[in-house]
Order: sequence, then C-alpha cells, then structure tokens
Amino acid sequence: MRRRARVDVRAVWAACSVLLDYPTAGLVDSLDDVEALVAGERHLAGLVTHLRTRALPELQAEYVATFDHTRKCALYLTYFAYGDTRRRGQALVRFKEAYREAGVAWDESTGELPDHLCAVLQFGATVDVDRARRLLTDHRAGVEMLRLALTSWRNDDGSTGSPWAGALDAVCATLPELRGDEADAVRRLVEQGPPAEEVGLDGYGPALIAPATLSVRS
Repeated sequence: MRRRARVDVRAVWAACSVLLDYPTAGLVDSLDDVEALVAGERHLAGLVTHLRTRALPELQAEYVATFDHTRKCALYLTYFAYGDTRRRGQALVRFKEAYREAGVAWDESTGELPDHLCAVLQFGATVDVDRARRLLTDHRAGVEMLRLALTSWRNDDGSTGSPWAGALDAVCATLPELRGDEADAVRRLVEQGPPAEEVGLDGYGPALIAPATLSVRS
C-alpha cells in the first residue's frame, strides 16, 4: 500500500482555512505568511499564485460562482450528507457540541454555519486537531465530493480544474484514504447529488460566506 508523506497537519489546515475563505484584501495581504507556513506544500502553490496575481473583484466573482452557486461545490460539510432536509439541523448541532467539548463556543453573530469547512479547519489548526479530524472523517465522502467537483471544474477559457482544487487536495492528503462504503457514498453523490427536501428548512440553507469565528469561553 502506498504510504502517504508526513505533513504538518495543523499548518496545512491553517493555511487552507484562509485560502478557502472568501477573498478579501486582508486575505491577499496575508499570502506571504500563508506561503511561509506551508513552504514546499505543492498542492497549494498554484492557488497562492492565482490569488496573488488576479484582481480582487475578479477573485470574488470567481469564488461566488464556484462555491455559492454550485451545489456540488458547497463548503458546508453536512450539506453533502443531508442536503436541504430536516436531518441537517441535528447534524449542525453535533458540530457545535464538538466545539463546546473542546472548550470553545460557536459565535452565532457571524451568521455562518458551524459545518463550514474553513471553520472546521480553523478549529483543528488552533484548538483541537483530533476532534476536527473526527468531524472531517465523519464527512469524508462530502470532502471527497468537493475535491472531485473542483478538480473537474470547467473554466471560462475551456481548461479544467478550479484554482481552489489544490486546497482540497491538501486537505484530503491529511485524511485517511476512502474506505469502500465511503467510495460508494461518493459515487452516489456524483450520480444523484445531495438529498433535497422542500419544506421546514428555514435557517439551514447556504449562507453568504463570511470569516468563521470561534470565541473562547470565559
């Protein structure tokens, strides 16, 4: 069996939590620090270059088109398992409970959902790597679905592959390889997409991307 190279998981997750967030001037200004944090991480080099060389309005429009307007590119982990169904609410509670058990509380004032991939990566990088890894592996099929969707993304110039695909490659390289049942779940997601339900879902639809925040309990 192929052995995966050893990586600094916290550093990779910290970098990806920044690079997968909505592009802002502050994010672009932080790219030197991000690059230094994961020097030599081949998966992220292309995305860092893309963010550094494109105009900010172009990056923002590209990000919204990719993550806000495409179901298979959602950054919300529970969406892949539960879609827009009532069961998603309980799944979101489990994320909040994991944060609380690690001694931090989810900041509701951000208007963001606790299963946002950037939030989970930030949590793992700065608070509790083991609990964050469990959240990611519990939703391993969804993470892989997102990676595949970004890898096969068709760009306006006819080329294939979203600039953000490298960040998902980097995240997946820190996780266990897919097991048989997870691979089956990915195949179903590719064929059918996330589950759908039309009623009773107020408050659980995709939210506008905003920086994820974890506030430490006093």
